[in-house]
Amino acid sequence: MTTTDHRPATAAGQVEGASHPGRPRPDLSPAGGPGPGGLEVSRDGWTLALDTPSLAVGRPGELAFRITDASGAALTTFQENHERRMHLILVGRDLSGYQHVHPEMSADGTWRVTVTPARPGPLRAIADFWPQGAPAGVTLGVDVPVPGRYAAGPLAPPEETILVDGYTVTLDGGLRAGESNQVLVWLGHGGRPVDDLQRHLGAYGHLVALRQGDLAYLHVHPAAASQPSSVVAFGVTVPSAGTYRLFFEFRHLDEVRVAAFTVIV
Repeated sequence: MTTTDHRPATAAGQVEGASHPGRPRPDLSPAGGPGPGGLEVSRDGWTLALDTPSLAVGRPGELAFRITDASGAALTTFQENHERRMHLILVGRDLSGYQHVHPEMSADGTWRVTVTPARPGPLRAIADFWPQGAPAGVTLGVDVPVPGRYAAGPLAPPEETILVDGYTVTLDGGLRAGESNQVLVWLGHGGRPVDDLQRHLGAYGHLVALRQGDLAYLHVHPAAASQPSSVVAFGVTVPSAGTYRLFFEFRHLDEVRVAAFTVIV
């Protein structure tokens, strides 16, 4: 992909304002407002009630949960958001094994999806949904136990360009905590720009950011006017300094792929 002359000089993961060991994370949430998504099991009057006590390594298992209100009743009416009523992010506590899945809901409000954990250790489940009639969406998170000997793996080092199934994926643009940043993702395949991206969940790409440590969650989409070109632009505001893993999902040739980047803010 011939994009070198058009990219900013600052590479992703090597941005100004990098965090320093021991420096406390600033609280950049609005005064009196909520913090980053995915950190709480209960928020805005809703609770993620996990019905699956644990999952087994290497075995398909049913992950079941409900969204309940303050009285404990299961919510059954959800507003569709990006073509689905429920988006579920599954990822290891060390940010490995990322999955974006869409459970099915039964009449009693129980959501179910089959999951096969690749490794033992806590599996973070982040539910991203919009209750019908609510002014905004809600994101809740819970750890699902996967018994076994757990050893956290290291994060991949920050890289500007990675290869995914023969695709060259380049992440451009620095991130500053608490500020709106433009991030560009360039795509190439077979030495040529990918200019025929397909829509994935209603958009030409999705970007999920997870903060190392507590797995604070951010999910952003390209502008509504985006075109299926070889560059996808996102507006990203990360809540604090830290190390983040950015997962770029894209659809091409009828298959969804994920490119993951480590970025230090």
